[in-house]
Amino acid sequence: MAKKTILSGMRPTGKLHIGHYAGALENWIALQNDYQNYHLIADYHVLTTSLNTANIYQDSIDMVIDWISAGIIPEKSPMFRQSQVKEHCELQLIFAMLITVSRLERNPTLKDQVRDLDLDSVIYGHLGYPVLQAADILLYKGNCVPVGEDQVPHIEITRELARKFNLQYGNVFPEPEPLLTKTARLVGLDGKSKMSKSLDNTILLSDDAEIVKKKLKKAVTDPEKIYKNSPGRPEVCLVYSYHKKFNESTEEIAEIETDCISGKLGCVDCKMRCAAKISNTLDPILKKRRELENNIPYILEVLNDGETKARSIARDTMAQVHEVMKIG
Repeated sequence: MAKKTILSGMRPTGKLHIGHYAGALENWIALQNDYQNYHLIADYHVLTTSLNTANIYQDSIDMVIDWISAGIIPEKSPMFRQSQVKEHCELQLIFAMLITVSRLERNPTLKDQVRDLDLDSVIYGHLGYPVLQAADILLYKGNCVPVGEDQVPHIEITRELARKFNLQYGNVFPEPEPLLTKTARLVGLDGKSKMSKSLDNTILLSDDAEIVKKKLKKAVTDPEKIYKNSPGRPEVCLVYSYHKKFNESTEEIAEIETDCISGKLGCVDCKMRCAAKISNTLDPILKKRRELENNIPYILEVLNDGETKARSIARDTMAQVHEVMKIG
């Protein structure tokens, strides 16, 4: 039986952090044996919130290096830049004719982004972000899309567009199902919001052990645990949440919880133990990254191969679209 197809992607923002790893990458790696995965470098999507394109190319290279370093296998999971497959734009244009402005304005994710980015107004491209995303997914006939809960409304728009196109013109597209990621987004080191390089609250996949220690020292903990022997509340502690993700020993996690509550474990000691666990996860990624940083021709070859495969699939899909629409 043929494997189901997954289309996953990220906007190229440069080097990735452990929030990307926990919230998406780790899941992609696990899924690539059971699904046919395609990984999109969503460089056109960058334009929906910033017109500065100066760093997109280098940011894309850095992101691919992190993808491969973390465990994405190019031979199993082709990687490609959205801008290098022009059919994305054509299918977006067609889908744009099948959805109303009012439907896009009801998208709760749009409202969250406007608030988080403190936008005074919404550009046409940002409003239509889910339409381009639908084109990205359906161009490769994605059956499933790994997403966090906040992205589920976008996938529902994709399903609506697939359904409306199929009813209007003919059955071409599947209606993809969301695959919810197991790990919620990691809160940033400031304890206020998700990890974001713009907020300077991240631990990068490329950070060595000393940098991880330095960053963890500044991490926010339980504001009521002021002194070492003060009783703490693990359930509100950022560092404890990192332990639960990166510490593989359930016994040690239970011990940390008990000793924090009793006041036996101080925050500094807890942070250093957490830093060691995070670095244990990052060490093999960092080692692979250093190799790839010195082999950029290989990264370009990976992109070229992925984009060749993507263009072939995209051409076939658009040929079917043209046929049922009777415009080609």
